[in-house]
Amino acid sequence: MAKEEAKNDVGKLTFEQAVKELTGIVGKIEQGEIALGDSLQQYEKGMTLIKHCRKILQEAEKRIEKIAEEGK
Repeated sequence: MAKEEAKNDVGKLTFEQAVKELTGIVGKIEQGEIALGDSLQQYEKGMTLIKHCRKILQEAEKRIEKIAEEGK
């Protein structure tokens, strides 16, 4: 249940917000600021953020392709 809630929360983020959160997670893990168990949770959240960012980028790419097609 908590995993699904986290995915829903991530799904509400803008691309910029997701990247900022992902950057924070990476920094904490790299600096060893969090315990192993927590870093695994953060890693999982980071992967969810990456998937979300990819989805946003793919949607943007599709829009650009559509606009380009209409311009021909």
